[in-house]
Amino acid sequence: MSLLPLRFPPLHLHSKTLKPHTADPPPARLLFRMKDQPPSSYGGIYVPPHHRFPSSNTAATASAPNDSKPMNVTTQCDAEKRESFSSVRVTSNGNSEAAKSYPYLPPHHYQKQVQQQKENSGREEVAQQVSDRQVVFSAQAGALSSENANAWEWKLNALLHDKDKQELVSREKKDRRDFDQIAAVASRMGLYSHLYTKVVVVSKFPLPHYRFDLDDKRPQREVIMAPGLQKRVDAYLVNYISGKRKSMDAMSRSSSSNGSIATDDSLFEQPEPLPHSKTAMEKIFWRRSMEMYEKQRNWQESPEGRNMMVLRRSLPAYKEKDAMLSAISLNQVVLISGETGCGKTTQIPQLILESEINSLRGGMCNIICTQPRKISAMSVSERIATERGEKLGETVSLLFSLLPVQIGYKVRLEGMKGRDTHLLFCTTGILLRRLSLDRSLKTVTHIIVDEIHERGINEDFLLIVLKDLLPRRPDLKLVLMSATIDEKLFSSYFSGAPRLHIPGFTYPVQTYFLESILEITGYKLTPHNQIDEYGMDRAWKMSKQVPRKRKSQIASAVEDTLSVAEFKDYSAQTRESLSCWNPDCLGFNLIEYLLCKICGNERPGSVLVFMTGWDDITALKDKLQAHPVVGDANRVLLLACHGSMGSAEQKLIFDRPPDGIRKVVLATNIAETSITIDDVVFVIDCGKAKEASYDALNNTSCLLPSWISKVSAKQRRGRAGRVQPGECYHLYPKCVFDGFAEYQLPEILRTPLQSLCLQIKSLKLGGISEFLSRALQSPEYLAVQKAIEYLKIIGALDESENLTVLGRYLTMLPMEPKLGKMLILGVIFNCLDPILSVVAGLSVRDPFLAPLDKKDLAEEAKAQFSHDFSDHLALVRAYEGWKVADKDLNAYEYCWKNFLSAQSMKAIDSLRKEFYSLLMDAGLVDSNPITYNVWSYDENLLRAVICYGLYPGICSVVHNERSFSLKTMEDGNVLLYSNSVNARNSRIPYPWFVFNEKIKVNSVFLRDSTAVSDSMILLFGGNILRGDTDGHLKMLGGYLEFFMDPTLAKMYLSLKLELDELIQTKLLNPTMDVHSYHELISAIRLLISEDRCGGRFVFSHQLLLPSNPPLAAMTEAQKSASIHNTESGPGGDNSKSQLQTLLTRAGYAAPSYKTKQQKNSQFQSTVAFNGMEIMGKPCNNKKLAEKDAAAEALQYLLGGNGSCRDRLDLVSIMLKRSKKDHK
Repeated sequence: MSLLPLRFPPLHLHSKTLKPHTADPPPARLLFRMKDQPPSSYGGIYVPPHHRFPSSNTAATASAPNDSKPMNVTTQCDAEKRESFSSVRVTSNGNSEAAKSYPYLPPHHYQKQVQQQKENSGREEVAQQVSDRQVVFSAQAGALSSENANAWEWKLNALLHDKDKQELVSREKKDRRDFDQIAAVASRMGLYSHLYTKVVVVSKFPLPHYRFDLDDKRPQREVIMAPGLQKRVDAYLVNYISGKRKSMDAMSRSSSSNGSIATDDSLFEQPEPLPHSKTAMEKIFWRRSMEMYEKQRNWQESPEGRNMMVLRRSLPAYKEKDAMLSAISLNQVVLISGETGCGKTTQIPQLILESEINSLRGGMCNIICTQPRKISAMSVSERIATERGEKLGETVSLLFSLLPVQIGYKVRLEGMKGRDTHLLFCTTGILLRRLSLDRSLKTVTHIIVDEIHERGINEDFLLIVLKDLLPRRPDLKLVLMSATIDEKLFSSYFSGAPRLHIPGFTYPVQTYFLESILEITGYKLTPHNQIDEYGMDRAWKMSKQVPRKRKSQIASAVEDTLSVAEFKDYSAQTRESLSCWNPDCLGFNLIEYLLCKICGNERPGSVLVFMTGWDDITALKDKLQAHPVVGDANRVLLLACHGSMGSAEQKLIFDRPPDGIRKVVLATNIAETSITIDDVVFVIDCGKAKEASYDALNNTSCLLPSWISKVSAKQRRGRAGRVQPGECYHLYPKCVFDGFAEYQLPEILRTPLQSLCLQIKSLKLGGISEFLSRALQSPEYLAVQKAIEYLKIIGALDESENLTVLGRYLTMLPMEPKLGKMLILGVIFNCLDPILSVVAGLSVRDPFLAPLDKKDLAEEAKAQFSHDFSDHLALVRAYEGWKVADKDLNAYEYCWKNFLSAQSMKAIDSLRKEFYSLLMDAGLVDSNPITYNVWSYDENLLRAVICYGLYPGICSVVHNERSFSLKTMEDGNVLLYSNSVNARNSRIPYPWFVFNEKIKVNSVFLRDSTAVSDSMILLFGGNILRGDTDGHLKMLGGYLEFFMDPTLAKMYLSLKLELDELIQTKLLNPTMDVHSYHELISAIRLLISEDRCGGRFVFSHQLLLPSNPPLAAMTEAQKSASIHNTESGPGGDNSKSQLQTLLTRAGYAAPSYKTKQQKNSQFQSTVAFNGMEIMGKPCNNKKLAEKDAAAEALQYLLGGNGSCRDRLDLVSIMLKRSKKDHK
C-alpha cells in the first residue's frame, strides 16, 4: 500500500522519518546542500533584522544622514515608525555587516566555477518561472483586489530580481486580510511568507515562527535602584579602581611563573621518542609479542579453549575469517555488514588481534573499537575476555571515561588497569578525547567503528577526522561495521572502499501488523481504551498549560493514509477498530493484553517490548506490576533495559530466568543492535522512538516520539528469531510501515552543534563551516551558524572564530559548553560545591520522580526543597539531604520518602567527583576543596553563577493580575514544564528566568529554570552595548533593552568591565587569589543580594522620550494628533494600544470596552479600567468609537503639566489611588 497521502510540511522534516511528499519540487536555490549552496549576501539564509546594517532599512531611512555608530534595533524601529503605516517596507542588505556575522565560507576552491554556474542558472530559472506566472497571477489571486494584486505582482517580481533585497514587510490591513492569497502566490514563486500578528512578511528565505523586531508587545525593562544601595556599591567600586594598579602589580609578581594550561599547546602533542630509545622499545615489543603468542596458543590448546573455539567457529563471522583478514590487509578502509547475531562485533576484533599475535606483531598491535553506548562496550568487552580466557583489563579493556585517554584502562568512574591491553573498547567520545592529545594516533594500528548505522553526531565527526588522518597514517587500518550499513554511501565517502557482507542465520519470524493482531485476537479498539492512566495523566498535565490543539502531524497523516487504505480482507470489527486507532498513543492496554496472551497460551521464551524512552518504560512497568498475571513475580520477571544501567541490572537481562518464569524486557532502541538478548522469542514493537530534533531556524529542540525507519523495524523484528522461530507484533498498520523512511536521519542533521564546533577548534581542524561541509551528510548552514553565534555570545569564540581562553578551558571539560562555563565561574567565585551538584544534576536523568498514582505527593515533596524560585537550587538541597542520609546509611529511605531516584542521586555523586578531577587536570583547582567553597552559602551568588552559565537562555516574566506570562527571544510566548517548582507559583518576585533548555512538544516549554534579577542579567549575562541615549543599555542584539538613570547605567558598565577583566585574569592565572579583589567582589555581591527588582516592564519606551512636548502645552488638535501618531510599536496608529501599554506598565489588566449604537446610527464607546469609566465621542463605526474612548482616557491620564517623566509619575499615582478606592 502506498503512503502517498502521508504528507508533511516541506520544512524541518528531520523530526519525522516518514517519507516526505515531493510532488512539487522546491525552487532551485533550495536544492543545494550546504557544501553546494551558492554564495549570497547573507550566506543563503535568513538573517534576523538585528544582524543587519543600517543599509537594510528603507530608501527613506537610507537617505538620512549616517550616524557615526551602527544602527541598533531601537533606532531601526523608530525609523520604521516614522514611515507611513500603510506603506510596504522593502528590506535589503546592501553591503551588510551581517555578512560578518553570517559569513559564507565557500567549499573547495575547485567548486567555485560550478557554484557560479549553478547560481546563474538558478536565478535565470526562477526569473523565467516568475515571468511564466505573471499572466496567471491575477486569475489565481482569489480575493485580492485588482489594484492590490497588481501592486503585489510588481513587488514580488522586484524582490525576486533584486539580489540585494531579502524581504518585503507590510503593515497594511488589506494585506493582512488578503494574506492567504498573498501566501499562495508567494509560494508558487518560490518565496516564503508569514503573518506576524499585524505584519505581513514575504522573504526569499524561510522565516522563523517569531520575530521580536515585529512584536509590539516585546518587553523592555526600566531598572530602578534604591539610591542608598547605588551609593554603597559606588563606594566599593571607587575603592577598587583606585587600588587596582597596585593589586595588578602584586598579582603579576606572584603569578609570573604560573602559566595557564589553556594556552599551552605543547600539552596537546605527544613527544617523539628519542632515537636511542627506539631500539630498546623494539626489543620490548618483540619480547611482549612472544609472550602473547605463547599465551594465546596455550589457551587455544586447553580444554576450555578448545570448547570456546568450537563455539566461535560456528559463528558466521568466524567462517569469513580469511576473506575479512585479506581485505583488511590489502586495503586501508574496509566496510563490513552482517546480519544481527552473526558475531561480527565479538569476532572481528578478536580475529584481527589473533592474526597480529600469530604474526608476532602482537606487542605493537593496538586496536581501538568504538561502541555507541556504555552498555555495549561493557557487554562486548566482557564477552571477548571470556572467550579468550582472560580477565578484563589484561588484553581487553573497557573504556568510556570522559577523562583524557592514554594507553590506559579506565571505566567511567572506575579504574581498571592491566599491563598488556591491546584491544580497547570505548565510546566514540573517548576516541575523540584521545585525538585531542594525540592527533595522529601514533601508537594505534587498527580502528574499528561499530554500529556505524546509528549515525550519531560523534560518529559522523570521527569519520571526517579519520578521513583526513588516513593519508598521513598509511599504516593505520579502519574498519566500519554495522548490521544495516548504507554500503554505497559509506563506500563512496571513502573513495570506493571494499565492502564485505557476512550472512547470518535467523529462524523465521511470523510478523503481525496491527490489523492482523486485531483480527486474530479479537481485541477491539475504542477511542477510550487506548488512553490509559499514564496517557490521561500526561494529557491532564498539558491541558493545564496548553490550549487544545489540532491533531498532531502523525495523527493527521495516518488518518489520511487509513482513509484510502483497503482492509476488505478483514472483519467489520477490525475495520472499525482501525478507524478508532490513535497513533499518538502507545497502546499500553493492548501491550498488556498481548503479554497476557503470550504468558497464558504460548510456548516458552522471553519477550522484548520496544518502547520510546525511559518515562514510557517506567509507566508501563508500573502498570504491568499491578496486573494479576503479568505482575506475578512467580510467573513473570519484569526488567527494564536502558543506556545507563548498572552492571547488576545488565546481568539480569542477559541471564536466562529460572524454569517456569518468563522474562519480559521493556527496552529502548538500545536493544535493536547494541546488545543481544539470546533467549528472546517474542517481540512487541510500538514503532516509535523518542528522538530529539533541532529546528535551527527557530533555535528550538523538539522531543517527540517519532516513527522509526524500516531498517529499525527490521532489526526489532529480527530479535525474535535468534534461538527458535519467533513472533513479532507491530502495533501499527502495514500501510504505515510502508511509509517509513529507509534509514533514520543522522544526528548531525537534527541536533545543536555547539559542542561539535568546540571540538573542531580544539583539534585545530580549520574553519568550522568548511570542515563540516566535508561531512558524510553536511548539516544545515543555518545550524552551523547558530552554533558559532552561540559560542561567540558565551565568549568561547572570538569574532574570527578562534578559541578564547575560556573556550580552551571548555574544550577540556567534556560536557555542554554552558555547564562547563558554570563550573568555571563556580571555581572563580568560590561556590564550587553547589555548582558541582547543579552541573551533575543537569547531566543525568531528572532525579525527581513523579509516580502516576502519587503525583500530588511527589510535587509536594519537590516543593519542600524549593523556597527561592529555582529548580537548580532545589536540586542542590535534595542532593545535600541525600548525602547526609547516605552517611547515616538511610539513603534508600530518604529517596523513597522524597520521591527521588536513588540511581540518579548516585550518578550525581559520582559525576561530582569526576568533574572535580577534570577541573584539577585543567589546573583550575587543587586537592583542597575547602578553598573553593567560601561563598557556597550565598544563594544570590549561586543564582548569578547559574545565570552566567545558562545565558542566553533567558525569558522575561511579565505579571498580570492573576499570573504571569513568559517570552523568549526566538519563540515569543512560552510555558514552564509542569514539574518545575516555578510552575506552582502565580507570582514570581523576579523579572527574568534563565533556563537549561527549551523543548517543543505542542507549545514550547522551558525546563529547569531559575529566577534572576536585573543586576544578575546585566553583570553575569553577555556583552552590554550602549543605546541611543544615556541610561539606555542593550544586550543580545537589541532584544534585551534596559532603561535607567544615566549614573546607574554608568555604574553597571563599570562593574561589568571589571568583572569580565577579573574572570579573564583568573583564567590566565589559575593560581591567582581572587580575595585580593575583595572590593570588587563585595560590590558585586552587595548589588545582586540587595537588588529588589524595583523596576518594571514597558512595551513602548518611545512614549517616554523627552523630545515630545507636554500635552498641556498643546492645542486640542495637537493633543489628538500626538496621541494618535505616537505608536506603541510596529502595530501602528492605535490609541487603544497606547492605553493598554500604559496600564500594563503599571501592572494592571487590559481595559474593556462597551459600545452602543445610537439612534442616528453612530456608535459611542465607554472604556473601563481599574474601576474607572471614560466615555468617548460618537463616531461612524464601532472601531473608531473605541479608539476615541481610548484617546479620551489617554488625555485624562496624561493631561497634566510637566515632562514625560512627570506625566508617568502622575499616572502611577492616579492608578494606585484608584486601585485603593476600588478595593
